[in-house]
Amino acid sequence: MDLKSYLNQFLFGYYPYICLAVFFLGSLIRFDREQYTWKSDSSQFLRHGKLRWASNLFHIGVLGIFGGHLTGFLTPVAVWHAIGVSLPEKQMTAMVAGGVFGTMCTVGLAMLLTRRLRDPRIRASSGPMDLLVLFLLLAQVILGLAGIPISAQHPDGLEMLKFMQWAQRIWTFRGGAAELVADVSIVFKLHMVLGLTVFLVFPFTRLVHIWSGFASVLYLLRPYQLMRSRGAGR
Repeated sequence: MDLKSYLNQFLFGYYPYICLAVFFLGSLIRFDREQYTWKSDSSQFLRHGKLRWASNLFHIGVLGIFGGHLTGFLTPVAVWHAIGVSLPEKQMTAMVAGGVFGTMCTVGLAMLLTRRLRDPRIRASSGPMDLLVLFLLLAQVILGLAGIPISAQHPDGLEMLKFMQWAQRIWTFRGGAAELVADVSIVFKLHMVLGLTVFLVFPFTRLVHIWSGFASVLYLLRPYQLMRSRGAGR
């Protein structure tokens, strides 16, 4: 195996499992040992400014991107065909939706990053990981947007199918995943590696507060509990 093949196997065959293991185990350990740090540390109280616009654009954009990638990559092709969605139609939908949500996320991130760098009070309260994760997310979204024109060169959807099969093989612990993306564009490869790296650094940043959002939804869906005083029924 030459260096190029080995690197491809490591980045797209082994690295995903390293990142996911750190993501889940790191989040669990941090919640167990450092619950006081399980927060977003919002800078809203330091300076309100345009935070509402920046935050809304970023959060709506990133939720749309994450939801689109999750359903788009992990839903089997047979399911899409069963509901009458062909590969070209799915790809066109992904390109349009990704362009809209990606642009929203990019604008929001740029506003948040500018605010954090240019405001002295917020800059003083920002740690290295705060800036790193913002730059990482911004670069990731820009790479995603850069991939749209490349995807447009493959209107049959077969290039997108490679990523779907890759993600599904990784998620179901099947071999041969790395070979599927060996010949895709370098833009897509950088996008994939950077996306995996976000999961790798996730437990060490304030992004862990995302778990609290999921927990809030589960709390609302909890079964009702009947509470009685100690004297009831006496």
